[in-house]
Amino acid sequence: MPRIPPALRQAVLAAARDRCAYCLSPAQMMGVTFEIDHVIPHSAGGRTSLDNLCLSCPTCNRHKAKRLRARDPLSGRIVTLFHPKRDVWAQHFTWSADRTHILGLTPKGRATVEALHFNRLAMVQLRRYWSATGIQFHN
Repeated sequence: MPRIPPALRQAVLAAARDRCAYCLSPAQMMGVTFEIDHVIPHSAGGRTSLDNLCLSCPTCNRHKAKRLRARDPLSGRIVTLFHPKRDVWAQHFTWSADRTHILGLTPKGRATVEALHFNRLAMVQLRRYWSATGIQFHN
């Protein structure tokens, strides 16, 4: 894994608005250190540059790992995962009415929701708590 220069790391953090680029979880509410992710993995030719780096919660980063594609659970087709630097979150995802689940709107969105486990029980419970206490965590 290439070393990320301090100035580039700061630029990624500044652009992130303190949220995971994938699931939008706020870093200050997670109790873990967020990581810098190569959207296109370095092993797949991804560069260590601002347009290929994003802030990621550890869970999204671990589930994504080196993957670029996943299966859309609706169509069964293999599609590319959401790219937080090129894709618009609201075009691929929306929140459930109670703001506890992230729903995929497109094949890419559905595949990403499943592959990165956006709606794992612990996250749904956290979102329910955040919502009940008025903490802003959604877009």
